[in-house]
Amino acid sequence: MTGGPTISGTNITGTTRLIAHLGYPTESFMAPLIYNPYFAGRGIDAVVVPMGCKAGDYPDFLRLLFRLSNIHGALITMPHKVTTVALLDEVSTTAQVAGSCNAVRLDAAGRLVGDMFDGEGFVRGVLRKGRIVAGAQVLVVGSGGVGSAIAASFAKAGAARLALYDASPATMLGLAERLRRHYPQLVVETGSADPLGFDIVVNATPLGMKPGDELPVDVARIAPSAFVGEVVMKQETTPFLAAARARGCAYQIGTDMLFEQIPAYLEFFGFPSATADELRAVAQVSYQETQG
Repeated sequence: MTGGPTISGTNITGTTRLIAHLGYPTESFMAPLIYNPYFAGRGIDAVVVPMGCKAGDYPDFLRLLFRLSNIHGALITMPHKVTTVALLDEVSTTAQVAGSCNAVRLDAAGRLVGDMFDGEGFVRGVLRKGRIVAGAQVLVVGSGGVGSAIAASFAKAGAARLALYDASPATMLGLAERLRRHYPQLVVETGSADPLGFDIVVNATPLGMKPGDELPVDVARIAPSAFVGEVVMKQETTPFLAAARARGCAYQIGTDMLFEQIPAYLEFFGFPSATADELRAVAQVSYQETQG
């Protein structure tokens, strides 16, 4: 018998490094269709494997998983991102501010180390489009999981002023408190979704997922010079982005965040990095599939 079983063209052998994709349910997982073609094309002996783990089993399973001799790391998705933070030996400042974690690896001392890359992907996309984040004034509408991660990454990247708005005051104020604690030099404001005067405006809410959703902000008050970003992946040009484009704004579509964060994951796991364009070229997913 030659070779071995394959996933998306990646040969799996006794030397293959395993990256678990942990969450539940697993039907919508797209990561294997992006990472595994990349690994195969680069000749990297690693594979991403979906592993469905329910919330009640997760704390014990995560610890056991990292006792495997061929485990290399784990991608973490819902419903485990928040739970993971308290299970690790070390988490990045970004993960602490976000209050969630979506990547785990063992360090040289055998400790479990975690980070959060949702926001990193968003900010990398903004930077790659030529916008300046250091010193920028940023409005993030939505302080849930993805909004918290985006806010944390803008703070890390040197934004000067960060305004938050969320329909849940407790969620918004909790994020603001964590930002102020970890970034005392950052100006943090809460309670208004008015985009007037901001350099970067981000929709980190689900608004735009359903037909007839209201827009997250009053687009008429966004400066045409502002950069507008979206997290909704239901369609490439959401109503919010269409309205911002009509204002003359440069913008970023929802899937850019997905593809831009993968290079950061690769670096975290110690693999050769890639550009978002390289990953898009080999990914075995269509646009509509990426909403999962």
